Amino acid sequence: MPAPAHLDPRLLRAFVAVAEELHFTRAAARLYVAQQALSRGVRRLERELGAELFVRTTRQVSLTADGERLLPHARRVLAAQDDLLAAFAAEARPLLVDLNSPGLVTGRRVLHRARELTPDCELMARYESGLTGAAAELLAGRLDASFGRYAGLDPALRSGLGHQPVRYEPMAVVLPEEHPLAARAEVPLSALAGETVYAGAGNARTVEWTDLAQSLFEGHGIRLAPPLPLAVGDEEFERIMAKTRNPILAVVDFPALPRTVRRPLVDPVPLSPVSLVWRKGLAHPGLDALRRAATEIARAEGWLRRRPDGWIPAADEGVMSAHG
Repeated sequence: MPAPAHLDPRLLRAFVAVAEELHFTRAAARLYVAQQALSRGVRRLERELGAELFVRTTRQVSLTADGERLLPHARRVLAAQDDLLAAFAAEARPLLVDLNSPGLVTGRRVLHRARELTPDCELMARYESGLTGAAAELLAGRLDASFGRYAGLDPALRSGLGHQPVRYEPMAVVLPEEHPLAARAEVPLSALAGETVYAGAGNARTVEWTDLAQSLFEGHGIRLAPPLPLAVGDEEFERIMAKTRNPILAVVDFPALPRTVRRPLVDPVPLSPVSLVWRKGLAHPGLDALRRAATEIARAEGWLRRRPDGWIPAADEGVMSAHG
């Protein structure tokens, strides 16, 4: 088989990690990727080279003769790539990171940790309201990374974006203080039957959130609130919502609003699937730090552990478990 004209350095990096760890799970953790994605990368490299690189058994992984032959070449290529990136690291432009809205916890915590991991790199926060709105900015190069529900994006947008699952974020409902359900510590989903709940309908920037709400409300007798004037900024949002007094679908870390209470939803516990999303092909030390920070915090906090009573839309099942 003729040698390929081009090899993706990411495939070589996956190969070297497995060759040095001789363990796919440890190699995946080292590269901050899913084990399935790492395995796919190694198999792709084997197909492109027309050679088997590893002997895999249920007990161990070892290099074949072709794997041993490839390893020093792969290390030299990756060392040259690292030298090139290091030469330009000091000149790296700021990384523009969309956190959706001020006060939301998940993206802000990942950003703060990424800044600690790469203190010489500038990571600047932006606020684009929703992932659908941010996706267009990502693809145009006006943003570099964002957070939100990747499965809720139009497939045409997803095709140009990479993502890394970060958290299954428990959802809540924000209620007017005088609402009959406000006295409860938790609100069963069935208790919202007959209610009209606001979930961003009509806002072109938050289509993924409205889609999640529609999936959640289906079959429970909960009505989606009709579109409202687009409110920009916390003060305008609070003013518009005070007029309708409709409950608001939110997450448990949603910032407090005047004269309202926030109550977790239960039976089942709806989960908002949050991913870190970026433009495919983007190489930046700040993005590397964001991905490391997301992996680190998700492990420490159990953000990607699905609770037994948790619910996510069917569209998110495969997207959250298979990524690269």
